[in-house]
Amino acid sequence: MTVTSVVGLQWGDEAKGKIVDILTDTHQIVVRYQGGNNAGHTVKFDGETYKLSLLPTGILRPGVTAIIGPGVVVNPAALLGELKSLEDRGVKAANRLLVSDRAHVIFPYHMLEEAVLEKSRGDSKIGTTGRGIGMCYRDKAGRGHAIRVGDLYHRDTFAGRLKDIVAFKNTILAALDPAFQPLDAQTILDEYIGLADRLKSNVIDTTAYLHKALKEGRNILFEGAQGSLLDLDHGTFPYVTSSNSSGAGIHNGSGVPARSIDRMIGVVKAYTTRVGGGPFPTELHDATGEHIRQVGREFGTVTGRPRRCGWFDAVASSYGGRISGADVISVMLLDVLDDLDEVCVCEAYEIDGQRVTDFPSHVEELQKAKPIFRKLPGWKQNTTGARKWSDLPPNAQRYVETIGELMDRPVAYVSVGPDREQTIVR
Repeated sequence: MTVTSVVGLQWGDEAKGKIVDILTDTHQIVVRYQGGNNAGHTVKFDGETYKLSLLPTGILRPGVTAIIGPGVVVNPAALLGELKSLEDRGVKAANRLLVSDRAHVIFPYHMLEEAVLEKSRGDSKIGTTGRGIGMCYRDKAGRGHAIRVGDLYHRDTFAGRLKDIVAFKNTILAALDPAFQPLDAQTILDEYIGLADRLKSNVIDTTAYLHKALKEGRNILFEGAQGSLLDLDHGTFPYVTSSNSSGAGIHNGSGVPARSIDRMIGVVKAYTTRVGGGPFPTELHDATGEHIRQVGREFGTVTGRPRRCGWFDAVASSYGGRISGADVISVMLLDVLDDLDEVCVCEAYEIDGQRVTDFPSHVEELQKAKPIFRKLPGWKQNTTGARKWSDLPPNAQRYVETIGELMDRPVAYVSVGPDREQTIVR
């Protein structure tokens, strides 16, 4: 039995989907354990490009069971729409998807709440996707106004609770936005009963399913969404997501104990990006930053928003590796840097005149951080044809080794393009 996890160690968008896709060859079950349809994976499979949001990447593989665990928040309409888009392209996925009856449900009022609150933040916007993820997690933590997937099948109880919740939400939203038009509970009820009926055959107790799979010795792969630096408890709060997006979230998001995981693969880009607000010490506001954005196609899979780009930050990524317990590193998108004369890696910060290698716990400190760079020569060669380590130019090898050295972890994979075969396994 092999139990593996793939986790992003930066601010998300690290190209984790490609590594997950490669590893599904040797795993029978792939589990998504946190987040919602605010996440995004772009995967190239059989010559086709797929953009997934809520569905685990493993759904693309015939014979692989894909699980949406209890730590995920589910928009049923978005989930069904994503399934249909795959079916329309010939990917028979619905019969291989299992959804936890413990997962929480996103409703229209969650999206309205998020839009109103984000607008009220003015220049201090967090940079949410507007899909109601954070508001659903807030209701989950508050308990009183939360509805889980399994609740949708207890019709009388569901109808009564939804009526009370919608009345409460109407009051709150009307106070926050004078132009707000009240929601109709019956309309939402009818819609969600219809959605629940369409998903009924997919909904089970996934925790029991996974424990049985462990007992049977089946190979399980955990697929993280977002990145470790966006973790609610361990990331750059408040500029974070609303779930535990580091490796710390696997247990509570799936019900599988941490000691069952054999291998934790941490994924990083060969540079750094982030979306939305928050401090970003190595961000580039010049032509090099724009070059990385354009060559790396750094625009959100879900939102299309341009990502902020900068040099590789070993201080931040090392911290992500520690909190997620990464055993090895996968360096992605190395080829994006092929044309640069010089490449830089941030090896430490200067904060108030002091050299710092520990990632600050508060954004006020991180905002003051000045990156201390280790400058390295570029390789000025196209690496997209490299298939083994020795194919990489010496300066590219040196750059990757520097990342591994500063992160104090071996680099097991290097990606030089979107296709599966453009992956060097060391």
